Amino acid sequence: MEQYRPSINIIDFFLGAYQIGVFLFGIVTAQTYTYFVTFPEDSSKLKTLVREDKRTVIFLMTLSCEVAHILCIGHALFVDTISDYGHLERLADAAPKSIDMTIFAGIVTTCSQSFFTLRIYKLSNQLFLSIILEAVIFLRLVAVAVVTVAGLRMTSVGSYEAQWGWLLATTWGVGAGCDLTITGVLVTLLLRRRADGRKRTAMLVEKIITWTIETGMLTSACWITMLACFLTRKYTLLWLAVFAVTPGVFSNSLLASLNSRARLRTMNEISLPYVNWTTPVFIPTNGNASRASKQIEAEPQRNDREYDLHHSGRTEDETGIVR
Repeated sequence: MEQYRPSINIIDFFLGAYQIGVFLFGIVTAQTYTYFVTFPEDSSKLKTLVREDKRTVIFLMTLSCEVAHILCIGHALFVDTISDYGHLERLADAAPKSIDMTIFAGIVTTCSQSFFTLRIYKLSNQLFLSIILEAVIFLRLVAVAVVTVAGLRMTSVGSYEAQWGWLLATTWGVGAGCDLTITGVLVTLLLRRRADGRKRTAMLVEKIITWTIETGMLTSACWITMLACFLTRKYTLLWLAVFAVTPGVFSNSLLASLNSRARLRTMNEISLPYVNWTTPVFIPTNGNASRASKQIEAEPQRNDREYDLHHSGRTEDETGIVR
């Protein structure tokens, strides 16, 4: 069996990945602040932890695990740059210090995928597909827990890869498949909604479709890159450097989806301006027709669906779901 060949270059990859992970956590922090400021009604639910609000629970779990993940990155950064500095052989003889972040990364990705699966259910009203996706996501989380426990107990990277490498590759392949499936289903459902909607609704849906494709392709690219590095360069541990960045990408995609509601609300509030104009009207006087002017005020147009929502007190989220 080929042996691991750690070099100074892999340390550069590790340190660079750790720093990118910290940078992504900074973006997560900024997006969290934006979330609390922009959506105070959601913030109150966070304070009371309303169980019925699944979005609140997912957000809270994602944020907590992201904090734990960044603490693991800090620990790994300390070990690689201070405690084990200059001892490259320890990368192959013992478990990488970043292996403990695996379970937190698994929870973050699970929360993100579950959030978008919930959106599929709200858009389609079909429970069957959502249950299948959630089952696959849960089984993947179980597999992540198994490889994490095995990683904490391993004596060498080589023996760990020989025994559990297939499960690692499976989790990444399943993760990429789930993201691509979720993205494809969401885009299909949104395209149907755009076809049934009015012009302004179509503009909103087109924007949502663009964001869905961007976030879905980005997270899928992380899985595919990690899997490719593991299959082609497994003996360099390059895949572990990519893995350190992945949870930050998922957290930011989830928070970006939540915060995008502010921009969509602004777009949805754009309507025809309040217009005043003078229209000539013929008024008969003593049998003669004389021209007069009548001031006509035109109110902004509102379609029937908007009228019903306005008078029922209900609102729509960024996907057009009445809630």
